[in-house]
Amino acid sequence: MPFINVKTNAAVSADKEAAIKSELGQAITSIPGKSEAWLMVGIEPEYTLYFKGTNDPAAMVEVSVYGQANPSAFNSLSEKICAILNQQLSIDPSRIYVKYAATPDWGWNGSNF
Repeated sequence: MPFINVKTNAAVSADKEAAIKSELGQAITSIPGKSEAWLMVGIEPEYTLYFKGTNDPAAMVEVSVYGQANPSAFNSLSEKICAILNQQLSIDPSRIYVKYAATPDWGWNGSNF
């Protein structure tokens, strides 16, 4: 039950959005037991976002997962997320933050897991 939300000040075409969604679907497998089958992705393009005092292309990515994950899995996913956004949107990885939240409580379909 992962959720990845990408906020970026870059414009994102429909083609780029579809590519990012698909590539994040592959990247989520860096976390054992997670797959695109349960992945929800949000993309917020042209978001007002300043980093280091400028509005040069940047992104804030939030990854929420049900349960726990090994920090090395998060590290691998961060590397992949930065590569995806660099390739698809030309955002320098040094201008991307990735925040993780793991929770034991996750609701779906009217109840909690």
